[in-house]
Amino acid sequence: MTAQPYPVDEIVAAQRPQRRDAARNYDALLTAAREAFAENGAETSLEDIARRAGVGIATLYRNFPTRRHLFESVYAEEVNELCRYALDVASLEPWDALASWLRRFVDYTVTKRAVREALSHDSDVFLACRDSMYQAGGPLYEHAQKAGEARTDFSFDDLLRMVAGISSTYFSDEIQRDRVLGVALDGVRIAR
Repeated sequence: MTAQPYPVDEIVAAQRPQRRDAARNYDALLTAAREAFAENGAETSLEDIARRAGVGIATLYRNFPTRRHLFESVYAEEVNELCRYALDVASLEPWDALASWLRRFVDYTVTKRAVREALSHDSDVFLACRDSMYQAGGPLYEHAQKAGEARTDFSFDDLLRMVAGISSTYFSDEIQRDRVLGVALDGVRIAR
């Protein structure tokens, strides 16, 4: 699997400021927003995010004019990391690559639930992110299918919906979630 541009790459690149100090503030705001949304949900105050990032509220608004723009930026950055991870694991054995990426996908969806729910599912950013996830993970699934390690009567869309359903369920802890995910993936894997 070779590095290829995903639709979300362009979104992330277009939003990132060029000046070093501005890029540092932008990164600090994204990190603070990601943590705040994970801890407190979509209603986290923008003032709290600016304070966590160590910048003023004006700097936050200069980078993210609206709350929605901040949501979309956090979401796009996370999806971009998920897509890069697909490239990182592509050299593993086919099933290991797919399972590793799906576990990362679950971690991503659990922590991004508040952001994902705040976005309109027909927004350009959401659709570009969805396309990017399919372009990144789809080849991993196809590779596992061609290697005879994954079912061929189950589409990648089916697989992502199953895994997303698992990640949207409340579990008592990560161990239980991972156990349920493992059983679900066993249903996709072809026993050898």
